Amino acid sequence: MSKQPLAGIFTPNITPLDSHGRLDEDNLRQYVDWLIQKGVHGLYPNGSTGEFVRFTPEERKRVIEVVADQTRGRVPILAGAAEANVEETIRACDTYGQLGCRAVAIVAPFYYRLAPDGVYAYFKEIADRVSVDVTLYNIPLFASPIDVATVKRLAMECPRVVGIKDSSGDIPHMMRMIAEVRPIRQDFFFMTGWDASLVPMLMVGADGGTNATSGVVPELTKAIYDACRAQDWQRAMQLQYQLLPLFDAMLGTSEFPEGFRRGAKIRGWNLGESRTPLTPQQSTAADKAQAKIRELLSGFEFMKSPARAPIATDDTVISQIVMEVLQQLRNQP
Repeated sequence: MSKQPLAGIFTPNITPLDSHGRLDEDNLRQYVDWLIQKGVHGLYPNGSTGEFVRFTPEERKRVIEVVADQTRGRVPILAGAAEANVEETIRACDTYGQLGCRAVAIVAPFYYRLAPDGVYAYFKEIADRVSVDVTLYNIPLFASPIDVATVKRLAMECPRVVGIKDSSGDIPHMMRMIAEVRPIRQDFFFMTGWDASLVPMLMVGADGGTNATSGVVPELTKAIYDACRAQDWQRAMQLQYQLLPLFDAMLGTSEFPEGFRRGAKIRGWNLGESRTPLTPQQSTAADKAQAKIRELLSGFEFMKSPARAPIATDDTVISQIVMEVLQQLRNQP
């Protein structure tokens, strides 16, 4: 069986929490269905937007179990599998692969900043031992940066390393990676995690994006990707300039990813509160930002239709069928 392609828009989904701060599995299942229905090309649970560092390893595993079970192969899953050390990361990678994830994404070592050789050794050890494809995750804001030479070295030496998610927003860096790696690994994919430069990244050769805004406006990010695929660059840039202020408004709201939670709430999804508490002043600022986000969203065509249509579960569908059959029997002479 051929592997699902790792291209297009992958949603680094927010992790829904209930009123007690626990994983809201029912809400997560419905949210997954909505994202797929709206056309996202893949899902990226346990990413930065999903606040993976604020959950226990057992909770992170449960997130993947729920997403994989609900997705059922409809779109590929790129699962965040970063743990605090090599052995735990390998264990998470193998577990997520067994659950059906297409690949895992591993952030470069965080807290302790490593030199390029240390970053290489870290990924090499993992890639040589796991049973699932590995995506490098470059986010220099929070972790050791992954330079071009290291990406090329890993691509040459590690068949399991199949791509990179780059959240630096650095277009020349992306171009240099593509120029160095693509001639030697045609199967190696490049994803951007910086929504503000989605179109320019696709224009220079990236295969897609892991974009937090796709969890709020999947219609818009899909339209951007489709326009780029059609090489309708004028249309793509028009949409990019619509996305830009929305991304800035959500990114700059209080503590990340609070703005994206507020955006999802406007679309009809109450995904709960983050595990990071906010001061009253931060909450007030977030409320004001939510009003701005609402104003920006009101300008989009897709907001004129109901934001969130109820998504029937299998049990609901069965119940509806039973009720219809019973009604038909009652109507018979």
